[in-house]
Amino acid sequence: MIRPMMIAAALLAAKAGASEKPAHLFILSGQSNMAAMNPKLGFEPEAARLFPDADIASIKIALSGQPIRHWVAEWNEIAQKHGIDPAATRAKDKRQEPVHYQKILKQFAELIRKHPDPASVTFCWMQGERDAKENLDAAYYEALRQLVTNLRRDLKQPKMGFVIGRLSDFGKADDAPWQAVRDAQVKLANDDALGAWVDCDDLNDKEKQGQTFNDLHYTVEGYELLGRRYVRQARAIIDGKAPAKDGRPL
Repeated sequence: MIRPMMIAAALLAAKAGASEKPAHLFILSGQSNMAAMNPKLGFEPEAARLFPDADIASIKIALSGQPIRHWVAEWNEIAQKHGIDPAATRAKDKRQEPVHYQKILKQFAELIRKHPDPASVTFCWMQGERDAKENLDAAYYEALRQLVTNLRRDLKQPKMGFVIGRLSDFGKADDAPWQAVRDAQVKLANDDALGAWVDCDDLNDKEKQGQTFNDLHYTVEGYELLGRRYVRQARAIIDGKAPAKDGRPL
């Protein structure tokens, strides 16, 4: 298991080889729509454009169909507070520990060895479909807030910014859990001075037999735009400016 002290050790060990250029580090994580986003087709080109005189480095930990409890160790306690039975929810889980969170710590430790004293660290999140499907929306806001808190603490990055990809309009207006997760994501972004969100409602528009529909997953162009929006919102946070309130930064 990667412990926070290993992150601190990596920070100290990396000082000697530091580059003169500032480094901006990104953590990309989530479920299927993050897994399907190719950073080379939007995210990286936009980062190179907006940070022309800096080193950009990122890690991606994403897997289809994953609930937020696989990132948050405190999820059981949070769920109970909101009237959710964690034992029943986890009955089919193969593992109880937050395996994806541990992967973030491990890969970030390697990243910080190469890029000590980063100018910024930004967490980009695209997840929530599974929690909405399982009707676990009541615990989502607090669980996501806890995830951000844990990362800032364990990565030794108290000023870490974050950008949340809001669930798309795949969920119907009468799908209460889906809409509640969307609302929770925007609320957390607005509640935190270093938070922002990205609108995904225009990224999943597909056609079938001449009819346009909102798919669960995005188009190739949609994934590219998702990456660009992450970087644009992150740049605003890093510069101390207000991110786009509609989630569609230009």
